[in-house]
Amino acid sequence: MNTTSIAQYAAISPHLTARSRIGRYIVLCCLAALLLIFGDATRTLVLETLSEAYIAVTVFVALTLFIFHGLETVFKIDTGALLNKYAKHQIAVAAVLGALPGCGGAIMVVTQYSIGRTSFGAIVAVLASTMGDAAFLLIAKEPLTALLIMALSIIAGAVAGYIVDAVHGREFLKVDPSKQTSRSPPPFQFGRLHWPWIALLTLGVPFGILAAFQVDIDALFGISNLERSVGVLGALCSLALWFVNPSTSASYINRIDAQVSGQVWEKTTTDTCFVTVWVIVAFLLFELTMHWTNWDLGAAFATTAWIVPLMGVLVGLLPGCGPQVITTSLYLQGVIPLSAQIGNAISNDGDALFPAFSVAPRASVIATLYTAVPALILAYSWMFLFEFPILK
Repeated sequence: MNTTSIAQYAAISPHLTARSRIGRYIVLCCLAALLLIFGDATRTLVLETLSEAYIAVTVFVALTLFIFHGLETVFKIDTGALLNKYAKHQIAVAAVLGALPGCGGAIMVVTQYSIGRTSFGAIVAVLASTMGDAAFLLIAKEPLTALLIMALSIIAGAVAGYIVDAVHGREFLKVDPSKQTSRSPPPFQFGRLHWPWIALLTLGVPFGILAAFQVDIDALFGISNLERSVGVLGALCSLALWFVNPSTSASYINRIDAQVSGQVWEKTTTDTCFVTVWVIVAFLLFELTMHWTNWDLGAAFATTAWIVPLMGVLVGLLPGCGPQVITTSLYLQGVIPLSAQIGNAISNDGDALFPAFSVAPRASVIATLYTAVPALILAYSWMFLFEFPILK
C-alpha cells in the first residue's frame, strides 16, 4: 500500500471501531506473511485461492447485487416496503432466491435480514435452498440433476422456514435496526482504486461464467496464467477497497440501504468488498488446512454406505463454497451417491453464511444447524427409496 493510501486510511479510520481497525490490519498482515514468508508451495496455493475466490464468488456477488440495486433504483422499488407488504410470502421468495446458482440471491436475503426486513424463518429457508457455487458445476455436468436438487431445495427451504416461524414466531431472533450503531456511515471513498476494480470486474464476470462451466480460459485466449492474474488482481483490489473504506465494515453494512439509496455502484462495491474478505479468509483457512494436514476429503467419504449421506450433510455445515464444490466433484466422479449430494446441497449455506455471521452470529449458527434437519430427512429418504441395496 502506498503512502497516499495509508494517509487516506488514517484520515477515515476514526469512523471505525477499534476492533474493526485491528481486524483489518490482522487480515492484511496475515496475507502479507503468507505471500512473503512461507515457501513457494504455500505462496502458489494462496495466489490460486485468491484467484478462485474472486473468479468463482466475487464476480457473481457483484453482478447479482448490481442487478438488484439497479432494479431498485431504476424502478424506484422499495424492497423493505414490498417485504413488509407481502410478509406471508417472504419465506417462499427467500427459498427461490436461495436456489439461484451462486450465492448472490442468498446474500440479498441475508442483507435484508440484517436490517430487520425479514423473519428468522426466511434465513432458514434461504440457507436451506442455497447450493452456492457448486450449483454451476452441477449444471454444467448434469443439468437435470441440478434441476432436481434445486426443486428439492426450494421445497425443503420453504417448508423448513414456515415451520420455524410457526414454532418460534416471526419475531424470533429478528434484527432490530434501532439497536445497531447510531453512527452514520461515511461516504464510500472511491479514489483511484475503484476504476481498476470496475475494469477487473468487466473481465472477471465473463471469466467467472466460463470457469463455472469448466472452460479453460488460458487455452481459450492462448495466454498463460490469464485467469489467475485477473483473479489475483481483482481479489487484491477488493481487499484494498475494503481496507480503506469504513463503509465496508460490518457495523455499516446493516445501514447501507438507507444511507446510499440510489447509488448503485456504491452499494454494489460496498457489499461486494465486504463479502469478498469473508470469502477469501474462509477459502484460505480451508485450503491451507487441507494443504498442511494432507486431509483427503474423498477418503473421508470412502466409508460405510449408511454414513455417506450423513458425511455429505456434515460437510455442508462447513462455511464457504470450497468444501461443497469438492463434494459435488466427488459426486460427479461417482465417488459418492446422489443421496449424499442432496444432503450436502441442502445443508450447505455457500458463502452467504459469512455476512450473516458478521451481522447476526447467533442467528446464523442456529439457522445453519436447522438446515441439517431437512437435509438429513431428504438425503436418507432418497437413499432408502432409490439406493437401498434391497430395493435394487
